[in-house]
Amino acid sequence: MPITYLHTMVRVRDLDASIAFYKLLGLEETRRYENEKGRFSLIFMSPPGQENAHVELTYNWDGDEGLPSDSRHFGHLAYRVDNIYETCQHLMDNGVTINRPPRDGHMAFVRSPDNVSIELLQSGDHLAPAEPWASMENTGHW
Repeated sequence: MPITYLHTMVRVRDLDASIAFYKLLGLEETRRYENEKGRFSLIFMSPPGQENAHVELTYNWDGDEGLPSDSRHFGHLAYRVDNIYETCQHLMDNGVTINRPPRDGHMAFVRSPDNVSIELLQSGDHLAPAEPWASMENTGHW
């Protein structure tokens, strides 16, 4: 029984803030679907060159009271990055809280504007421990 990955869907409250966050991670909008009758938008975002690794941002035009305040009901999204320290610094420089800093040179967690947990993993071998990451405490939860 063959199976093909399609996408991970996350519901968002502020479409512009969510698109901006995923762009900070390096994703690009690859497709958009607007449904006037259903009053929702679907925005598909993927890493460059990986158009089959979609995150589908689902935005309900009239609000989404059903969206949990802590969107942990599905786990997390995970992305491999070339340099976890540079990626985390870039995110911090743009106002993103690093919830679990990459103290080990390998793994970090951040959250989207809708509390979606994002795991960042260092490509290849772990980087050597470096400041400020090595001594940085966790912030919130992931």
